[in-house]
Amino acid sequence: MSEDIKSLNQKELGDFLHSLGEKTFRAKQIYPWLHVKHVENFDEMTDISNKLKEKLKENCVLTVLSQMQVQCSRLDGTRKYLFALSDGNMVESVLMRYKHGNSVCISSQAGCRMGCRFCASTLGGLVRNLTPGEMLDQIYRIQKDIGERVSHVVIMGTGEPLDNYDNFLKFIQMLSDDNGLNISQRNITVSTCGIVPNIRRLAEEKLQITLALSLHASSQEKRQELMPVANKYEIHQVIDACEYYFKKTGRRITFEYSLVGGVNDSKEDACLLAGLIRGLNCHVNLIPVNPVREREYVQPNHQVVLNFKNELEKYGINVTIRREMGRDIDGACGQLRKRFIDL
Repeated sequence: MSEDIKSLNQKELGDFLHSLGEKTFRAKQIYPWLHVKHVENFDEMTDISNKLKEKLKENCVLTVLSQMQVQCSRLDGTRKYLFALSDGNMVESVLMRYKHGNSVCISSQAGCRMGCRFCASTLGGLVRNLTPGEMLDQIYRIQKDIGERVSHVVIMGTGEPLDNYDNFLKFIQMLSDDNGLNISQRNITVSTCGIVPNIRRLAEEKLQITLALSLHASSQEKRQELMPVANKYEIHQVIDACEYYFKKTGRRITFEYSLVGGVNDSKEDACLLAGLIRGLNCHVNLIPVNPVREREYVQPNHQVVLNFKNELEKYGINVTIRREMGRDIDGACGQLRKRFIDL
């Protein structure tokens, strides 16, 4: 079976080359071609022998995603990419331009099995996990497309990262490796719907990435309505796991809260939410829900969003309303992929 060379860290690459009868130091030559120069085939590696190139071609696959479509926002320069994987599956990635640098939101799975009611990513279920190389190459393709460096990465696209734990963890380690893109872990955010054992497991890794919990409700009952994962992990268990993550890492928790008109946007919801998270070192990111054709959920009006924010602030909760990026394109997770699949 061919080795997925882009998913190997430098030590593993050295071991693999050794198994092919090559010197391990060759890894120091090959690794930058993959993770700094982002070559698309082995022939572009100009400082290795033709014999070694042939060995690599015979024994490896080089993951390179194909750009199928890109949508560019006229409002803010946001670019939404649809990439094809080698097996024909599709994933989405988004480039967002900020004053502090270029941020890329990547997918961690093709599809998703979490079933959150307001999300387009989950409508077709989970197809498969992405490899570390497939996660990395989303960033590499975007960097190559725009000719600029990416400085921030969020794993908030299609899929549940902590449902693909081992590949996700390796991706983070390779992304922040100084032999590769060398993106600071403090500039990396992972979003999870709340897989409690893996939040605690991630805490033990003692990384410096930001944990963003997709909370979206202020009570167990309401969370069960919106997020099937709540049937397995009760809301207070999830909050306790987030508190544990903060204690282990010192990294402030972000709570993502999608405001759904008439569902979770009342003054009572805000009061319950404040009571649930008060005392935690956290920040609440309010997200007016992105309407999805297949769901009946609607976005609350702007005044309702402001009222919710103000109510949380009365209780001393640090809160912002997410700036909507790429609203004039298929902005919500999974929308572009699903539209393409449905054609």
